[in-house]
Amino acid sequence: MTTPLTLSAEERKKGKGKNHLLRKDGRIPAVLYGRGLDSEALSVSFLEFSRIYSQAGENTIIELALSSGKKSSVLIYDVAIDPLSGRYIHADFYQVRMDEEIEANIPLMFIGEAPAVKALGGVLVKALDEVGVSCLPAALPHELSVDISALTTFDDQIRVSDVVVPEGVRVTDDPQTVVALVERPRSDEEMAALDSKIEADVTKIEGVVKETPASEEKSA
Repeated sequence: MTTPLTLSAEERKKGKGKNHLLRKDGRIPAVLYGRGLDSEALSVSFLEFSRIYSQAGENTIIELALSSGKKSSVLIYDVAIDPLSGRYIHADFYQVRMDEEIEANIPLMFIGEAPAVKALGGVLVKALDEVGVSCLPAALPHELSVDISALTTFDDQIRVSDVVVPEGVRVTDDPQTVVALVERPRSDEEMAALDSKIEADVTKIEGVVKETPASEEKSA
């Protein structure tokens, strides 16, 4: 088992303007909570959190080390981002019990090459980018690989039931849900028909008026 990433945290005082001062000081307000646990107001270093979050995301257990000496196994459960600056401005940490199963959404990483794309000129369609799983925290995968080389024809489909998961991990999504497939390339006739439909739809949008060429206006 690999050593978990460790993030240092300090207790913070609540109050008007406190969070603004924390952010000016290069720290992010945060909260720690969990089942049967009273929530704790914390703060973490912006730079340290950014580094760890880029590696762990929201589906990898990390160790939260408080200044009091307490250590907790947590998931980064939610992150607030300033819409203007794009900077992290708040983080939620969910404390997990290592002996109890948890549920999480795991990103899918598509690997390989689909023969139906390379040889037949089809278009790869990724219907899902993550799947839900249930397992003990120590078994939680960071990502799951999906080999698209199984897509040899336009009739082939990769479903949730085809996704290979590590031992001790159970997928909670509907096993028949399609993960990926390859669509036939559109013919020239289909593309022309699609362009015509889009042009017709645009003229129906309220406030959009199709201009009449000057030559047509004079002859009218």
